[in-house]
Amino acid sequence: VSLEKVLGISPVVMPRHSNKQDHIINACRKPFTALSFSPDGKHLVTGESGHMPCVRVWEVSGGQVAEVQAHKYGVSCVAFSCSGSYVVSVGFQHDRIVSVWDWKKGSIIATNKVSSRVFSVSFSQDSSYFVTAGNRHVKFWDLDGSKDRRVNSTVPLIGRSGLLGDHKNSVFCGVACGRGQAASNTYCVTAAGVLCLFNGRRQLEAWVDLKTAAASGLAVSEDWVFCGCADGVIRVFRPADLEYVGTLPRPHRLGVDLTRSAPHSSPPPAGSEAAHPDTLALTFDPRGQRLSCVYTDHSVYVWDVADVKNAGRVHSALYHSSCVWNIQVYPELQDPSQACLPPSSFLTCSSDNTIRLWHSDAPIRQRNQYSQDLLKILYVGEDVQPLQAAGERAEADGPDGKAGIRVLGISPDGKHLAAGDRCGNLRIFDLESLTEQLKIEAHDSEVLCLEFSPLSSGVKLLASASRDRLIHIFNQEKNYNLQQTLNDHSASITAVKFTGEGGVQLVSCGADKSIYVQTAEQTPDGSLFSRRHHVVEKTTLYDMDLDPTGTRVSVACQDRNRRGSPAQGNRNRFRPGSGRPLADLTDLRLTSGRLQVHSDPSGSFFATSCSDKNITIFDAETGECVATLFGHSELVSCMRFSQDCRHLISASGDSCVFVWRLDPQMSSTMRKRRAPGPNGPRQPSIRWVTFLEATAGGAGRFSRSVCVPGGRPSSPSPSPSCLWRRTRRISGPPGDRSPLLVSLSRSA
Repeated sequence: VSLEKVLGISPVVMPRHSNKQDHIINACRKPFTALSFSPDGKHLVTGESGHMPCVRVWEVSGGQVAEVQAHKYGVSCVAFSCSGSYVVSVGFQHDRIVSVWDWKKGSIIATNKVSSRVFSVSFSQDSSYFVTAGNRHVKFWDLDGSKDRRVNSTVPLIGRSGLLGDHKNSVFCGVACGRGQAASNTYCVTAAGVLCLFNGRRQLEAWVDLKTAAASGLAVSEDWVFCGCADGVIRVFRPADLEYVGTLPRPHRLGVDLTRSAPHSSPPPAGSEAAHPDTLALTFDPRGQRLSCVYTDHSVYVWDVADVKNAGRVHSALYHSSCVWNIQVYPELQDPSQACLPPSSFLTCSSDNTIRLWHSDAPIRQRNQYSQDLLKILYVGEDVQPLQAAGERAEADGPDGKAGIRVLGISPDGKHLAAGDRCGNLRIFDLESLTEQLKIEAHDSEVLCLEFSPLSSGVKLLASASRDRLIHIFNQEKNYNLQQTLNDHSASITAVKFTGEGGVQLVSCGADKSIYVQTAEQTPDGSLFSRRHHVVEKTTLYDMDLDPTGTRVSVACQDRNRRGSPAQGNRNRFRPGSGRPLADLTDLRLTSGRLQVHSDPSGSFFATSCSDKNITIFDAETGECVATLFGHSELVSCMRFSQDCRHLISASGDSCVFVWRLDPQMSSTMRKRRAPGPNGPRQPSIRWVTFLEATAGGAGRFSRSVCVPGGRPSSPSPSPSCLWRRTRRISGPPGDRSPLLVSLSRSA
């Protein structure tokens, strides 16, 4: 195996001769912080963070085979011994425990503590000792001496510090023990860019300046020492005397159109200051002579270094480098020939100031030469610093300390892409040419929502909502001129949706616990919206989605007082014409934070996410949980079902985008129930009223009744042993003679 990486709580393993991804899922759902392959490539050891973290050994082609709990806060680094029998792990800064584990027998054979923060660990070739490196710290741990003192219990590790000389105050960010004829040597690299060689007596024998602003790590083979440096540089030295051999090719340049860019090793265009991403980590595969590198923009490269002077790229992949905020799936058009993008493609936006166009099975002629799943990267603005790791982009934020694209929207005809950033700007892109056409300074704070009116509405409008409590309506046919501003909300607006039932309507919800239904009236100046309904809930409303018919709204919220549980959420379904809940599902248990909801294209299922970082899929008719997905290490920021009903796409604050393959039976159900046409069949304009009725045990449960405009609600009769009182009365607009909406609850 030549490449491994960690995405959330799912390590991704890529075989040497294939670009197909295999995943290892951590059932305990704790994020991984370190990993390393065994010398034979058959096993993988991982360390994790969180309360009472474990060190786990996995079969690369199977599941977990062993685990041990030896740390309290988190695992900083792990490594297999060259014999494959032992695993060493080092805890986080506040833990500082060094532990050696015989994973086949399931016992810890030796342990000790370090006095400094440790960043790297490496075993010697004969497995007789290992070396740790960190903040003013290089220490040699004698494993053979510790084993000789062990009888039936764990014994203290015996460690001796390296003689650092003039580098005693340096931060050592990487360490690797020598191989082959240089097996007695140990190599360390400092964060300031100095490569050091320690001999078998722990003495600093030689060092060399890497001539770089910073260094991040190193990898060692029998013939070469590879040092990862800033600006994508990888220096190569001979292990015997640190003689300089050369520099490997650098990766792509930041902010360059990779579909049209020259080879990565070519000089920048005249007048260009485009930089390369810094090298973040690297590892060497001696069997395939491959060097795998990860860079600060989260790109991954695999280099063929059989001939280091003519090294070539054999694989690469580009990913977002910061929180991914939103996903938009390209719509299916009635005339596929009018589509600007390939079918099943989708776009994502991130705090790294990019919008990326993805396709899991793109035609070869449309593939990006650097990443087979990535068709295009749209760089918003000229500043490329947000592409670097979080610690490198402190000066790249906007005026309010924020950077990046927050939300996306695609017009129903598939021609335009709208993007709202975290500074309140609205940008319009042409999807045919993938170029920016218009920039509007729309809001005073970050844009949280964008929504185009559906084709069935007969109008072409774009609604944008922000943390500044305002909703702006733009006329698409008049070059996105501002047509109206709605200021009903008193707090951040979390979702806006258009619906075409009974005329154009706009439904919005926000942190003010309110749901507003606005109805459009045609005037000589265009469509103007006025309030029709206002519903106030007892909890913050986090997200909202329409069903495919455009007649029902699913609202995701968090009710901390329900059933006396401080961590229980609910999901209510509202009909825009009535403003009342359709049903209440109370089996989503949440803690705090974001909550998302999204319906599939057929309306058969809906997916929700909450602060436990999981995704749950429910049957829309019965409310039954049909699937639970976990793999992200941060809050899930967005979810979307694919148009072909085969996949669920999720994005998260961990900068990862996951494409989940749905069960074939679920996909079949979606396709069978999917309404014909782009907007599905229209349903009768009925209204729902929610009742709480008594059960045999005296507890209350929700039931639903249909209320036709102008008629009376048909509801189940309450039990005579219970008294009921009206708790809320919501009236419609003036002149509305339909029955009032009433919520009932059982009195004491």
